[in-house]
Amino acid sequence: AVQLVESGGGSVQAGGSLRLSCTNRGDRYSLNCMGWFRQAPGKEREGVAVIYIGAGHTYYSDSVKGRFTISEDGAKDTVYLQMNSLKPEDTATYYCAAEYRCVGTVIDGWTPNLPSYRGQGTQVTVSS
Repeated sequence: AVQLVESGGGSVQAGGSLRLSCTNRGDRYSLNCMGWFRQAPGKEREGVAVIYIGAGHTYYSDSVKGRFTISEDGAKDTVYLQMNSLKPEDTATYYCAAEYRCVGTVIDGWTPNLPSYRGQGTQVTVSS
């Protein structure tokens, strides 16, 4: 089974940066894509970023485009989310997500439907 473990959350002031990591510590099957979604209290779940493993194609939500960068280290089964120019509205619990089969931009689908695999979540708090 896939086991996603996140790290790197924390508290920063607006304008600051954080880097999240997500490692698959489970079976090393060929995941098609990995990414991140976030959930803030009282707000809809939002797919943030996704990367197609090996191919490197990336997609971002409009709310983070230009500020967040997703990348992968295949040798470590790890994906990273570099978050720059953070805003208070980025405050949320961030979850790593993975799929064996991915189509298109993927992240839009993570609002109505939970990803097939997800981590336990890591809190990101941005103060003004």
